[in-house]
Amino acid sequence: MKQPCVYMLASQEYGTLYVGVTSDLIARLYQHRTGGVKGFTARYGVNRLVRFEQFETMLDAISREKQLKRWHRQWKINLIESENPRWADLAPSLGLPPLPSP
Repeated sequence: MKQPCVYMLASQEYGTLYVGVTSDLIARLYQHRTGGVKGFTARYGVNRLVRFEQFETMLDAISREKQLKRWHRQWKINLIESENPRWADLAPSLGLPPLPSP
């Protein structure tokens, strides 16, 4: 899936949230899930894809990422729940294996 997009990850339902941008969502998710991305997401176990938006250009995706990063936490939760009320991991619908059960 080589297309600019903004994605939101969560550690669990109502858990720690992360907003990122990428041009290859599948590859980026794989990095998050296998520990290839050091830092915040690895430290807090944030690897469940709960929302993503695709864009025509990377500039549009970066602009949206910056907007979402300025949002209050509750606004982000409301956005996630507007399309994914159960906080399901969306990565399997993109072809990645499901996360192991806790």
